[in-house]
Amino acid sequence: MRIAVAGLHTECSTYNPVLAREADFRVLRGPSMLKDAYFDFLTHFPAEFITVLHARAIAGGPVEAGIYARWKAEILDGIKAALPLDGVYLAMHGAMFVEGMQDAEGDFIAAVRALVGPEVLIAASYDLHGNVSQKIVDALDIFSTYRTAPHIDVQDTMRRAVTMLVRALRTGQRPMLAWAPVPVLLPGERTSTQDEPAKTFYTQLQAVEDPTGIWDASFQVGYVWADEPRATACAMVTGTDRAAMTAAAMHLAQDYWDIREGFVFGTKVGSIAETVDWAVTSATGPVVLAESGDNPTGGGVGDRAEVLAALIARDAQGVVFAGIADKVATDAAYAAGVGATLPLSIGASLDPSSAKVMVNAEVVFLAEVEEERLREAVVRIGGIELVLTARRRPFHNIPDFTKLGLDPRTARIVVVKSGYLSPDLGPIANPSLMALSPGVVDQFVERLERKHKSIAQYPFDKDFSYTPEVKWSAGAQR
Repeated sequence: MRIAVAGLHTECSTYNPVLAREADFRVLRGPSMLKDAYFDFLTHFPAEFITVLHARAIAGGPVEAGIYARWKAEILDGIKAALPLDGVYLAMHGAMFVEGMQDAEGDFIAAVRALVGPEVLIAASYDLHGNVSQKIVDALDIFSTYRTAPHIDVQDTMRRAVTMLVRALRTGQRPMLAWAPVPVLLPGERTSTQDEPAKTFYTQLQAVEDPTGIWDASFQVGYVWADEPRATACAMVTGTDRAAMTAAAMHLAQDYWDIREGFVFGTKVGSIAETVDWAVTSATGPVVLAESGDNPTGGGVGDRAEVLAALIARDAQGVVFAGIADKVATDAAYAAGVGATLPLSIGASLDPSSAKVMVNAEVVFLAEVEEERLREAVVRIGGIELVLTARRRPFHNIPDFTKLGLDPRTARIVVVKSGYLSPDLGPIANPSLMALSPGVVDQFVERLERKHKSIAQYPFDKDFSYTPEVKWSAGAQR
């Protein structure tokens, strides 16, 4: 069996003014994809995989239209050259927004379907923070999404999607998709599967699966920082038994609706001033303070300096702050060299809507890198060791710190631009705090401007009723 593999994987806040450009993506092409750790699991399947192109980036602003058009065309050309095919596997995120376009995944997946025709099976894997539309569902036969947030089952999900595709091709069974939109759209920080009620809700997905009729049960939380009509929660079911799939989709959709008011932040939250005060006065440590409104893995810009300003104002000591994206400040630190003290303007380098912080800083570490865009500098401002980066990036893992000569485990306060904490940082937090800070991924979602919301939707609207309705893929009509 011959299966083409491709995908465009990113998450885009429509409130983020900084376009995602080609340099922001990690692009894999051709046979080398099978040698990469992200896709090497494919070699375990009894199939011939024709790997075309996969582009992946951390969350950010809208994707530049020209890049999307170019990659879409390259993928379609690669798939066309590989015909005839038995199947296509698309490794997606599901919350891509291309400048000037609504429903970018719908445009992309529908184009793949149009190229290969109605008989070739198409499977997709998604992030649970992806958004779905009828156009997307109509173009697919098989679907699976992550079941954990923070995401620790990425490859498990990809493998699940490919397993179903290979199963269908070997047995001759043709699965279909049922989906049930739920008018709820909450931030990931309130729907972490480490916390209730999401923890219990997601454990039931496998329980409703029946290998003879329901191959996969998935649930999309959706991506709230994309202002487009398709942004919503939904149940997604892959299978062959219409009655069982209908019951499963109805159950999951109704259950999520019923528990919607129970989703709360899984940690102590407050304003910047409140969380900084709690951190500075904490009798235990390390305090891990997440600056949620500027979280680059959620779509934040990563260049805001309000938390830094608040820490300086409190003369905070023993702080490791990773990090702030500011290329000019980073380059200035490299030009000055380790041991130098220099005046720096920090923050608001990408999105000028926030305020800069003017400081005198000592350069204490400069990472050795092959490209200037990868530069990372550590500067000391009083009791704060601050990481400056030339590009937007998160700091979620212990090695992200230790390679810069920092150890978050021995700090009094650790500040990261994050929402819920990563599996590395969560266990060391004593305690964990989340600042409900301003930014393009503002956790106060009710105050987001929603120009394209076409229906009543919780939590933006409260006084309305809901009854689940199951919709089917185009393949279910064949």
